[in-house]
Amino acid sequence: MKLRGLDKLFVRPILSTLVLGSFSFCTWAGPRDQALTIHNRLTGVPPSVATLNQMSTMINSGNALGAALLALDNPYFYNVKGKNWIKTWTNETRSSRVPLNDYVATVLGSIRDNVPFNQLLTEDILYVGGSGHGQDVRALAVDNNEHYFDLERRGVDLRQFLVRQTQSGLNGFPAAAVAGVITSRASAEAFFSAGTNRRMTRFLFINFLCHDFESLHDITIPDIYVRRDVERNPGGDSRTYRNSCSGCHAGQDALGGAWAFYDYRDSKIMYNNTSVQQKINKNNLYPGGHTVANDSWVNLWTVGQNSTLGWGPTTSGNGAKPFGQMITETKAYGECMAERSFEYACTRGPLTDEERDQIKQLGDEFMTVDNYSLRRLLAKTVLNCMGE
Repeated sequence: MKLRGLDKLFVRPILSTLVLGSFSFCTWAGPRDQALTIHNRLTGVPPSVATLNQMSTMINSGNALGAALLALDNPYFYNVKGKNWIKTWTNETRSSRVPLNDYVATVLGSIRDNVPFNQLLTEDILYVGGSGHGQDVRALAVDNNEHYFDLERRGVDLRQFLVRQTQSGLNGFPAAAVAGVITSRASAEAFFSAGTNRRMTRFLFINFLCHDFESLHDITIPDIYVRRDVERNPGGDSRTYRNSCSGCHAGQDALGGAWAFYDYRDSKIMYNNTSVQQKINKNNLYPGGHTVANDSWVNLWTVGQNSTLGWGPTTSGNGAKPFGQMITETKAYGECMAERSFEYACTRGPLTDEERDQIKQLGDEFMTVDNYSLRRLLAKTVLNCMGE
């Protein structure tokens, strides 16, 4: 609709009032408004009247953290918003438009049960749909996702009916070969299928350290572990390898032995601790390159520019479990989980130095006083976005 001159005179002050009013609401929100904001940000839906009253009372008495933890009991976190957030960790395109799977269910169950989040990358743990929900759900299987597909399609309440089991009890792997969501079927399908398993290392760094390999590029690292499938003279110029390729491969290939015994074939994760999977050493472009002979690995990024990630005591090992332990001991792990939680709860990244400092503090508390509780981290983080 086109406004006439007189109409514009009336619209301008109205718009100004609305803008100022919105700003004032965000800045000077009372306990009831803050409770509503907390609940909406964590769950995506408004609270019931009873919950709103309870949260308001808690905030008014100085227990805003308790109010946020109460909001996380809402089923919509597990069945909608939180579920879709975690789905983005499980695929290369970081899409939430994928079916529920064992990776997502295990993270959700662990948040509900307050399982320390370092165990999500190290322990023999798996969450499945329990009995009693009255729905026709196909049984859990190692070679398909139908169990989780049915749980989601039939609207089974994940908060109520997820139960903890072990991966080794399902796939028959030795417990030492199981490393939480790293060895889940969904993770294997996304990051162990085809290729040479380098994707697993890359996406563990992206998801849990908030660093892609490009940001870790360091040509000062010795290239003794760079595999045979990396050309040393690409395009006829060895400088390209030295100044570009080796900067990433020197570090990541030294770590890649962790996945030597894993594969994803016939729609299921495979593990064979007697021989290296054939695909790991395929494409012999440079015979003098490194050949993976076992599942040992070493972190060469603990020195030089990438030492700033704050690595912990575990810097080498065999297989997936100590690799997951290395990730969760790293200072960057806590900061990354705090940053992911901030983006979830505040619907944006940090904008100011004060917010970035707060993320560092939250990450440190997550790994120390809060014993890796992602539940408490989410609850603490949302308090930064509830209005003063």
